[in-house]
Amino acid sequence: MQQFNSLLWRDCDNRYATHRLSYISVQDDYQVNINLLLLAQYLDQQQHPLALAQWESLAATIEDWDTKVVSPYRKLRRLAKTYLQPGEYQQMLDIELMMERKTQQMLLKKLNQFEAEGVSVVVNNDNDTYNTDNYLCLFGIDADYFTGQQSA
Repeated sequence: MQQFNSLLWRDCDNRYATHRLSYISVQDDYQVNINLLLLAQYLDQQQHPLALAQWESLAATIEDWDTKVVSPYRKLRRLAKTYLQPGEYQQMLDIELMMERKTQQMLLKKLNQFEAEGVSVVVNNDNDTYNTDNYLCLFGIDADYFTGQQSA
């Protein structure tokens, strides 16, 4: 049984840094949670598939936190940007990052709960975006669309 630790987010942060604008675009246009998308891509890279029900459960785990705290704060930060000094704006970004780290902790805890339950998923080895497909289908998005956006 594989236990995941917070180091996986380092890989996710690196991927995010490489395609930041694409992730922000898919977040803004489709309300996709970037942390979940990055996790899906990480798990695909590790060839560690999760069932669609597990993706639904991961999304539900952070839904209240995201809709009641993180998303409204992000909206407030964006609205306040033109009224703040650069240092003040950076403080708001730092707080948002702290909230994102909390989201990541919640996801990691749930992911390790899945591992403890020992649910295994058999997938076609030809599909290297199984998790990404499953997560994005919750939004009616074809993963190929996002992949195309990323490389642009």
